[in-house]
This record gives sequence, C-alpha cells and structure tokens, in this order.
Amino acid sequence: MSPLTPPRVLASAVCRLALAIGCVATVVPAAGAAPAPSARPRVCLVLAGGGARGTAHIGVIKVLEELRVPVDCIAGTSIGALIGAAYATGISAADMEKIVSGLTSEALFVDRPPRSELPIRTKIDEQRNFIGPEFGLRDAGLRVSKGLVAGEQLETTMRLLIRSSDVVQFDELPIPFRAVATDLVTGEPVVLSRGELWQALRASMSVPVALAPVRLDGRILIDGGLTDNLPLDVARSMGADVAIVVDLGSPRLTEQELGTLLGVSRRIFDILIEQSEKRSLQLLHPDDILIRPELGDFSSADFDHWTAPIPLGEAAARAVSDRLARLSLPADEYVALTARRHTVARVDARPIAEVRLPPLERVNPDVVRAELKTRAGQQPDPVRQEADVRRLYASGDFERVGYGLLDDAGRRVAAIDVVEKSWGPNFIKLGLEGGYDLRGESRFEALGAYRRTWIDSLGAEWRTDLQLGRQDRLSTELYQPLDIERIFFVAPYAELDRDVDDVFANGPRVARYVLYEGLTGVDVGSRVGRAAELRTGVQIGQIRQRLDEGPRSLAPGPDRVGVGAWHVRLQADEYDRVVAPRSGFQASAGLFASRVALGGESAYSRWDASGSVAASLGDSTLDLGATFKGRFGSNDLPRYDVFQWGGFLQQSGYRIGSLNGQSLQFARAIYRYKLAPLPFLNGLYAGLSLEAGRLGRPIVPGNPTGTLKSASAFFLLDSPIGPLYLAYGRSRDGNSSLYLYLGAPATTEPIVAGR
Repeated sequence: MSPLTPPRVLASAVCRLALAIGCVATVVPAAGAAPAPSARPRVCLVLAGGGARGTAHIGVIKVLEELRVPVDCIAGTSIGALIGAAYATGISAADMEKIVSGLTSEALFVDRPPRSELPIRTKIDEQRNFIGPEFGLRDAGLRVSKGLVAGEQLETTMRLLIRSSDVVQFDELPIPFRAVATDLVTGEPVVLSRGELWQALRASMSVPVALAPVRLDGRILIDGGLTDNLPLDVARSMGADVAIVVDLGSPRLTEQELGTLLGVSRRIFDILIEQSEKRSLQLLHPDDILIRPELGDFSSADFDHWTAPIPLGEAAARAVSDRLARLSLPADEYVALTARRHTVARVDARPIAEVRLPPLERVNPDVVRAELKTRAGQQPDPVRQEADVRRLYASGDFERVGYGLLDDAGRRVAAIDVVEKSWGPNFIKLGLEGGYDLRGESRFEALGAYRRTWIDSLGAEWRTDLQLGRQDRLSTELYQPLDIERIFFVAPYAELDRDVDDVFANGPRVARYVLYEGLTGVDVGSRVGRAAELRTGVQIGQIRQRLDEGPRSLAPGPDRVGVGAWHVRLQADEYDRVVAPRSGFQASAGLFASRVALGGESAYSRWDASGSVAASLGDSTLDLGATFKGRFGSNDLPRYDVFQWGGFLQQSGYRIGSLNGQSLQFARAIYRYKLAPLPFLNGLYAGLSLEAGRLGRPIVPGNPTGTLKSASAFFLLDSPIGPLYLAYGRSRDGNSSLYLYLGAPATTEPIVAGR
C-alpha cells in the first residue's frame, strides 16, 4: 500500500493535509476542552470512517464554511480522523480538495522507498524477479509481516503535514481534536488525545490485515471503525451541545463479489462497523444533525478516484442546510474566529541537543547514527529528517521508521523511532523469471534466496541463492563490512553451476554443450555512495564441459579445465524504477583475466562495458543503451567463455542465444508509452525498439556477420508476479520471433561471479 518518498505531486499535496504537532504518541483518556462562548451552543463535528468514501467529509465541510457554521471540536475515526485532523489544524475544504486530487493508491499505500535511497546491493538484488512477500525464518518457523502493507508510505504522508513536532495536547490544535483506534488485545475503543498526531491518525487507520498495527504506549492499535466508527460519545465527552454527524454507510457488495475470500472479508469488516454505528446513533439528541451522503456502490478502496464523493457530501449537507444555518455566525464574527485558528504557532528555535534511538535488539545503533544526517547542535529540519527516515527504511532492516521532537528537561531531543522487523533477521524470497521465444527456446528459472542479516555488529550478511531451470546455480557469499559507515567490505564466496549452451548455425541448432562449474573466491571492494559498487578479487575452481548434442568437430575442448583468474567490476544504478524506468541510468564495466599462474587452463582476458539512460516527457519514455564486449591480447576466448547474444532486446528477431562471437558491439533505442495506470502498479505500456549490433568471429561459420539490424514491438504489464512482456521481433535479414518474458529480458550469458 512505498515509494517511501511520495511522487512530486504527492509531496506538495501532502505537505498541507493532516498537519499536526507532536512527538511520541501517548494513549490517554479524553481531556477536557475549552467551552464555546456561552452565547451559542458548542458544535462538534463527528466524522465516520469509510476508506476512500471519506472524502465526502470534505464536501460537508465546504457547506459548513459557506454557511459560516463554527466547529468547536472534532472527533473522527479512520479516514474521518484524517480529514478531521486536517480541518482541526487549519486547512480549508477547498485546499483539502486540491490535495486529495493529487493522491493515488500507489502514492499512499505502496511501501517502496525511493530507489535513489536503496543500497547498491539491494538494487542489484531486486533486478531478479522475486515474487510475493518476504518471509522471515525465525524460531524454526516462517513468519510474515503483520499486514499486507507496513504503512510506512502512509506515515510519511502524514509526517510531511506536520508544522511543528513539539509535544502538545490535541486540545491545543486550532480546533480541539480526538482520533479513535481499537486495542487489538482487549477489543476496546481507545481515544487518542495527545502526542504525535500523525501516529494517532496512522493507528486509527490501521485496517486489519491490510495495514500493520501500530504500537503506542504499550498498546497494539488497529482501525477504530471496529469498535467506534461514529464517535458521537467522544464528541459528548468533549462538551458538544450540538453534534454534526457524518455517516458514510457501507457499499453493498454483489453476490459475485461475496463469492471471493476478499469479498467475504470486506463484508465481515463492514458488518462490524455497521454494528458500532448503530450503537452510536442511539446517542443522537434532537438538536444533533445527521448527514448521510448517497455514496451508492462507490468502493471504500477506490483511492484512485476518491475525489468523486466530495460533491455527494456537499449535496447531502445542502439537503439539511436549513438546520445548519441556525448555527451560523455573523460574517465578522466567523472571519475573526477563522483568523484566530489560522494563526501560525511560535517556532521553537532551540537547536537539537541529542539524537536519540530506542533500544535495538540486533541492529547496531552506531551504524544507524552513521546513516543519519541529523546531528546534535543543528536546527531541526523536517526535510533532512524525512531524508533520514527514507534512508533508514531503505536499508531493509526496519518495519517502520519515524521521527519526532521532544522536550527532555529543557533539552530538545530528536527522537528517531525505528522498529526492527519482527519477522527477521533471517529472510527467504522466492521468484520466477525467464523467457520463451515461441520457437522452442526457453530459459525459465525458479529462484530462491536466503539472507541472514546482522551476524555481527558491523552488519555482516550471509547470502545464499538457488536457481533451478535451464541454468542451475547455487551460490553463497559472506558480505563483511569493514567499518562503521560500511563503505569497505570483504566478500568470500563459492558457487556451483550447471548450464546448457546451444550453438546455432544461421538458424538451426547444431550443437548443445553442458557445463558444470565449481568456483570459489574472495572479493574486496567499496560502495560508492548508494548508487555504485567497486569490487576486485581472485577466483579458482574447475569447469567440466561436454558435448551433449552435435558433431565431434564442435566439441568444446578438454573435459576438465582449471579456473584461476582475477577480476574487477564497477556497477552503478541510478534508475528510478526497475520496471519501465522513467529517468536515471545504469552502467557496468568489468575485466576478467584468466592466468595459468592462478590455476587457469589458459591465459586470456575479456572485458565488457554497458550502460543505458532513460528520460521521459509525459507518458513517453526514451531509453538508450549500448553494450561492448571484447578480449585483450591475441589469445582467443575459450569456447565455454565466448559471448552469447540474441533474443528480445538483444538483437530481437534472432532466437535466444543464437548469436555468439569473440567480440560484441551493440546499441539500441527503446520507446515506451504508458497506455494506462494500474492500482499499486506502474501500469500497462506499449513500446518499440530499434537495435543494431555486430559480433566478431562466431564459433560456427555461417552465422550472421556484419552489422545486424533488428526491431521489436511489445506490450509490458507490470503485474503482481513481475513485469510481463509480450513482444514480436524481426531482423533485417528476415529472422523473426514472438517472445514471452517474465522479469527483465534475460541475458543468455552464464552468470559467474567476477565475470
């Protein structure tokens, strides 16, 4: 349900929506609030929960403002708490309408950190097509997150609204305010009346299963709609003489929708909410005003169209405008009241005296502090603090990250609120990727990954990967940082590979090799910022190779060959997305040098360099890339180590892996157009590619030589199981093929550490 940093539209929107003041949220009974002037009744606004239907509250508030109806207190649940908090902190209905028009389901609920904040190792890892949730391996069992979405994106959205992070009672807001949540342990409603407002809102909106619960003051809190979705009783405790109650109701599901597990779960949740609302409505007084917008079947989950209920809320309020008008203030009195509520609070100019972390079980707090840009002696800076939050969340060690400012005996403390993953520190991922050219060439692989993190105080990590399919591979690496900033590292590794390589002659396959590799080595290196990594090292091992199909003249050489080599590689990744990037670049360059003195069968050197860059205008993206590979010196590359090419976006039209040679020069241009956005996904795309390349000295005479030119047309769907490509490619010499790819279009070159 993030990017952790909202898109630019979201950032500008969010900075004005649920403005708040606070630090570490605390659960307390409802506090007394200042009464309204004795000459008029105290008016309290009661806003129900209802997901995306809740923007109807904005329409109601528009009418209240138009009729100059004073609001002396607000009580809300879930989305009603969010809208109510925004109004309580001084945002007008018109501004709220502008804000929500820039928010989408992806911007609110996709817990995806901005890719620029991801460590380079994570960027390399996510290029593999892992599917589904990350599983934790703990206490001899599998664990998962407490919710489908951790809610970090939603919390970021709320934090960006905070004017001041000083601890306050919610009675100190321009309009006294209460939010309602539910205690997951006791099942009782909990009234949140002080602390950090964004945390109170996040707790009130924690829909079970969908959003992870929030722990506040020793309680585990979830959505308040389960126990008090229409908190009229809370309004009474705040001294309300007249309550304006906005009831959103529940959408009725069709019989077809109720035939699914998701539909049944939604209906059970709605029934619980309806029961709590019935109890609340029994508390209505004759002077109270009940407003029920006609929202029909509008879904509570439709956050991509959630401005639609606003006019429906406005219409419902106008239907009772005669009763609302009786509460109206004279124009000058209403203007004065509004002006007082919009007065900006005095800014605390004291510098930060301490940056404080909570006790941590596994993660070294010194490593966390090394990542922070917030330091003692600085003035508080919400932009810098939010960047710290994004960076820590992108590390992958925490299920949630927040911050706040608190006063401790006259000292201003920046409190960094981090919660380690409860399902960690050992993780398992599963995936599937590969391609099929509909002419029989298939390279699908099942993926499995095991990550054991925080083995020592510097954050050593043991990584093991398993791949089964056309290429079988088992690899393991111990990644050991060497300093507290984790800039330098050493990484011993080992791997076993079994690969099948085909040799083609101008179309048909003429031979098939089977290779077995056993390798071990050690790398040393350094990360360069968060976008790049440089590593070098040596490896030794053995390769077994045999001709599985084809004439003996195409035999690969000795049955067993030794491997002994040194290598160096630089990788950089600044793409904004893995799937259909809109901006940024990727680059990689490496050298692999086999030496007899290290145990290699022969001495040869190979190099490679590749890069691509993307730029967008509106829904159009142009992605330009090039790849160059070759050898140093006069020694040929052995047959098992020549460059393979061919397939979708790698000389489209030719079969997967049908091209090979001692050198490669290749360039391509890809144009993508976004056909339609999809909830929680990048969308559906159509695209074209133009490609040109040259391979030098193929293994088999008769393979294409000279400059090869190809083109492709494709559709790309960012699906729940990864990017799906359906493509047609054609070369200038008449070769053509249809392709189906899951994951990034795969290279056919063997994946070998250091190469």
